[in-house]
Amino acid sequence: MTKFLASFALSITLACAFITTSIVHASPVDTYEFRDEVTKIRFNDLTKELRCPKCQNQNLADSNSPIAADLRREVYDLLEQGKADSEIVNFMVARYGDFVLYRPRVNSLTYILWFGPALLLLIGVIVVVMIIRKKPQATVEKTLSTEQQSQLDNILKDK
Repeated sequence: MTKFLASFALSITLACAFITTSIVHASPVDTYEFRDEVTKIRFNDLTKELRCPKCQNQNLADSNSPIAADLRREVYDLLEQGKADSEIVNFMVARYGDFVLYRPRVNSLTYILWFGPALLLLIGVIVVVMIIRKKPQATVEKTLSTEQQSQLDNILKDK
């Protein structure tokens, strides 16, 4: 009987732990009804292109934060209003700045972001070329004296 009660208590404990952890990890799922398949694809593309302002390294589609859910709903509403993708992106940038774009636009604030790696690569290539092409230090020419030259000639003749 004791074994039965111990196993029953253990199974109750495990069941409670499972229920508790599954509730903690549950996240809401957005369900939207689209007019057509093209709008659904546009929605998915936009939510994958726009970054969550709170999460920083997640796009709107992957984030579970409340602001991401609000922005997904905003994207859906704008699509339902017939807005173009560029209009929706411009709206989000006007509201949250260039940070919401995974691929920021090229402007004076993002030049270093876009061209910095290429510039560093170019500098690296120039440094490597300069090291390779660098001539050895000027060597002092050593000339043989007439006595040394005659000794060398004798050695070469003997062989």
